[in-house]
Amino acid sequence: MRWIRFTAEGRTACGILEGDRIAEVAGDPFRGYEETPRRHDLSAVKIEVPVIPPTFYAAGLNYVEHVREGAAKRGEVPQIPTKPDMGYRAANALIAHGETVIIPADATEKVHYEGELVAVVGRKAKHLSEDEALSCLLGWTIGNDVSERTWQKSDRTFWRSKNTDTFKPMGPWIETDLDLDAAVTTVRLNGEVRTRFATNHMLFGVAKFISTMTRYLTLHPGDVIWMGTDGVSPDLKSGDVVDIEITGIGHLTNPFQREEA
Repeated sequence: MRWIRFTAEGRTACGILEGDRIAEVAGDPFRGYEETPRRHDLSAVKIEVPVIPPTFYAAGLNYVEHVREGAAKRGEVPQIPTKPDMGYRAANALIAHGETVIIPADATEKVHYEGELVAVVGRKAKHLSEDEALSCLLGWTIGNDVSERTWQKSDRTFWRSKNTDTFKPMGPWIETDLDLDAAVTTVRLNGEVRTRFATNHMLFGVAKFISTMTRYLTLHPGDVIWMGTDGVSPDLKSGDVVDIEITGIGHLTNPFQREEA
């Protein structure tokens, strides 16, 4: 099943995507819903961010090649993490599929993408074992973790480098049925494949993260967990378009535009 959040006829609603048609519901998958007779063509609606999360989590350094390649670019010896490490991001940075990432006028040329699998929490969860962990999820979507790397080095909390408005595209919808082991993440820059990796080839899998997190904190319906990326990205410039495809979910596509000074 694919859950989509959309705007049509001046209203924002949730629905179930069936091919190219949306069956609108009253309510949402997190708090409950009822079917309605309303139907929409996908091409006739504006796709919105699939959920505005109560808490926005982001895994750090969760793919080996990403760690190694990043260290090589800095001329350092790679330090492979030995335990799951979780950070936080800001919901103000979220934008939907098709919306434009705005590069601030004073940003440097070191603006990068990161194609990420996103786990979407469907029910309240605390003290879950690894075997139980995935049972708390509603489904999966796609994220593009945009970063300004020069700011990332200087901003102690990443408040600007990671959380500037529009720096977190997410979507286009939530897929409830995903074969993680078969999924491949492909990132295209202006139509050219720049990165491709097995989505589930993580240092610490989704279940490990959720089990570790719920030992100390409570997950709530609508929370999202971005699971990190592999490889490295080139410097982005105004006019570039980044497309992230994850097998079984779809495409998240966003253009980049530099703000005028």
